[in-house]
Amino acid sequence: MRTAAIDPPGVQWLKVSPKYVTVRLVEWAIGTLLLVAVLALPLVFVQFAGWQWPPLWLAIAVPGLVLIVALWRLVLIPRQVRAIGYAERDDDLLIRRGIFFQRTLVVPYGRMQYVDVAVGPVERALGLCTVKLHTAAAGTHAHLPGLPTAEGARLREQLSARGEARLAGL
Repeated sequence: MRTAAIDPPGVQWLKVSPKYVTVRLVEWAIGTLLLVAVLALPLVFVQFAGWQWPPLWLAIAVPGLVLIVALWRLVLIPRQVRAIGYAERDDDLLIRRGIFFQRTLVVPYGRMQYVDVAVGPVERALGLCTVKLHTAAAGTHAHLPGLPTAEGARLREQLSARGEARLAGL
């Protein structure tokens, strides 16, 4: 997927692991289950505890609508994962994501303060990790999820070395 408006010319994008879809599906399932369960509590109370408010139609509609939206998110998850990419250039790292609202983030190596590699329990089971880039700018949310652990470790070392080299030149 190439969008001329935001893609720099001549960039070869690297993709994250397809196993990251599983991580996102587990997150989706847990979040959806908890949200629908909480929103369905009024329905239980209306049916079994004799509550008068909310009306039955509202107690059914709210969790139903949330479930429909959650199913739409489920359909989008594989495509969202395929849209995540990164590219290492001489002076910066490019991170791209998004289907409808596409975003390309450029992080100059000289602005990186440190590089963090995080692993959650599902990622660990699948051999994946997330690389987080920390800069002086508080608004920079540069993270690259779904990388194989070996690639995450390589990227951490590579980015740290390039960051130190660029910072020394300032």
